[in-house]
Amino acid sequence: MALLLCNIHLNPPIFKTHHKRHRFNTNTNIKLRVSLSLSNPSSSTPRRVLLPPLKSASINGFSVQNAPEFSRDHQDVELSEKLRRFIGFVRTLLPGGNWWNFSDDVEVRILAKPVTVLRALIRMWHLVAQDRWVIFAAFSALILAALSEISIPHYLTASIFTAQSREIAVFHRNVRLLVILCITSGICSGVRGCCFGIANMILVKRMRETLYSSLLLQDISFFDSETVGDLTSRLGADCQQVSRVIGNDLNMILRNALQGAGALIYLIILSWQLGLCTLLICSTLAAIMLLYGRYQKKAARLTQEYTASANEVAQETFSLMRTVRVYGTEEIELKRYQHWLGKLADISLRQSAAYGFWNLGFNTLYHSTQIIAVLLGGTFILAGQITAEQLTKFILYSEWLIYSTWWVGDNLSSLMQSVGASEKVFQLMDLLPSNQFTSQGLKLHRLLGHIEFANVSFHYASRPTVPVLQHVNISVHPSEVVAIVGLSGSGKSTLVNLLLRLYEPTNGQILIDGFPLKELDIMWWRERIGFVGQEPRLFRMDISSNIRYGCTRDIKQEDIEWAAKQAYAHDFISSLPNGYQTLVDDDLLSGGQKQRIAIARAILRDPTILILDEATSALDAESEHNVKGVLRAVKSDLSMKRSVIIIAHRLSTIQAADRIVVMDGGQVVEMGSHRDLLLKDGLYARLIRRQADAVA
Repeated sequence: MALLLCNIHLNPPIFKTHHKRHRFNTNTNIKLRVSLSLSNPSSSTPRRVLLPPLKSASINGFSVQNAPEFSRDHQDVELSEKLRRFIGFVRTLLPGGNWWNFSDDVEVRILAKPVTVLRALIRMWHLVAQDRWVIFAAFSALILAALSEISIPHYLTASIFTAQSREIAVFHRNVRLLVILCITSGICSGVRGCCFGIANMILVKRMRETLYSSLLLQDISFFDSETVGDLTSRLGADCQQVSRVIGNDLNMILRNALQGAGALIYLIILSWQLGLCTLLICSTLAAIMLLYGRYQKKAARLTQEYTASANEVAQETFSLMRTVRVYGTEEIELKRYQHWLGKLADISLRQSAAYGFWNLGFNTLYHSTQIIAVLLGGTFILAGQITAEQLTKFILYSEWLIYSTWWVGDNLSSLMQSVGASEKVFQLMDLLPSNQFTSQGLKLHRLLGHIEFANVSFHYASRPTVPVLQHVNISVHPSEVVAIVGLSGSGKSTLVNLLLRLYEPTNGQILIDGFPLKELDIMWWRERIGFVGQEPRLFRMDISSNIRYGCTRDIKQEDIEWAAKQAYAHDFISSLPNGYQTLVDDDLLSGGQKQRIAIARAILRDPTILILDEATSALDAESEHNVKGVLRAVKSDLSMKRSVIIIAHRLSTIQAADRIVVMDGGQVVEMGSHRDLLLKDGLYARLIRRQADAVA
């Protein structure tokens, strides 16, 4: 091979690109070495040194075209990169790929260890154990129906071949047995479905009762951290998802497992070689089934979480619809809702794809069983080892076994989804009730109404570094009217929450007639308290029932009307179409009307301690004047003997109080009568002047 070595010195060229002129360094000698094969040009490829941006150069008569070659190389690189990305994308779509993993972008709060299938079934059994006769009847009918159904293919095949061989007596016997088996199967299947349906109804009913009871007995701090939409979703959608467990999933799993076991035994008796082949295929199908079931369980748990979040957004939006409409944020709320719907659709897409792979595996294995049965069975028939009747029975029972395995897998997947949905339900059911409901406290022979806050401090559990109350000392004497005022966030309502035992003090204690409040029986204590909050809520019931709500003693209609008159609510109630029997809720009455009904509710209890937390905030001037009359009556009537605590922003409401407590920053800064506090010219006096200036 002859090599032509050319050392070529190029003068520094000047060439143009798009916008700029470029010149090589004049002191640089560019040497280009070109190796050419003279004998066999195709045996070796010329080595070219590309000199971008030079498009071409003529060297001793040889033209080097760099741009087209560079373009082709660039296209090859791009094509290779696209192919690599496509292959990577396809790999993510295959089972086990990253596309199937939806746990990285999900935050699910788990309060306890995940619930296994066995634990979930044990919990469900405890819920229906009181009516175990239904379960026993259902299982008895299931066993009889399964045994009857699994025997039908045997006698069906035998009837066909005995008819072909003209064995009339055997044919008639087989037909009679077929009729008996079909009737038995039909009756037992009906009883099985009815009993499992009843058991399912009992399970859902008691699950909801237990969950609702558990939630009602939680501390108020629990409801501070949970949302209404999430809890109602647990009571509704989650419990409904669990309703499939007994009535459908467990029923079908046991039925098909029993029939599959019978079919497998029959197959091995017919031909152990064919039976083992079928068993191997069913084992493969069972392994796929377990993986699929676990995946669906995880998907179901996430679906329940996202459904709860979507319900929470919808519930919040509908409850604040007036605010949404006024600020024109319909599109924003729609996008919030669509965000969770998108996540639900994303999981549903993966579930559908997983179901497709599951069906692909089933159909492949199912037809493989048929092919193996025909090939091996035909070989055995030719060898005289089995008969055509036996092969027919084998094909029928192998199909039965495959379909039983498929039904077990399909219903096991549904069972996994139900168990996944039940995790949060069982976790909420396992929450311990508040100590207030588990401990038996003291019941005083007579409540006088002396209240003392002794060095009380408090902070919320979610904000331990932010003190709400600091070393508060307040004493309320029996039959005394004490008003608490202060700027927003000064801790006024928190004092009331502690007195109602909605929260417990972080430090210090509250004494009632000299006894620590936490040692008193909580139900006994609350029966002797009347409370009217800042934003009273009415239940969806008639007005009479709303006023009577929470009152344990026997109440007559005259008592209800008397309380309504005391709260100046009787006139507007009487003007309603059905009077005290008018069905109301939060949307049908004004704020002032609801406030007066709440005051009537508190008065009807005849409490020893009356707490009014901004009770006049929604009242007009006339109604506020009437409420002041009630307070004056409470103060002047010695027979009533009520201790009254008033929290108000309207300082005109509390001027007649025996004492006024002024709070600022969670501390008591002033205390005294209206006149004394004005003379001090402190925070209370500034608040009075500020309100007077606002009115002016």
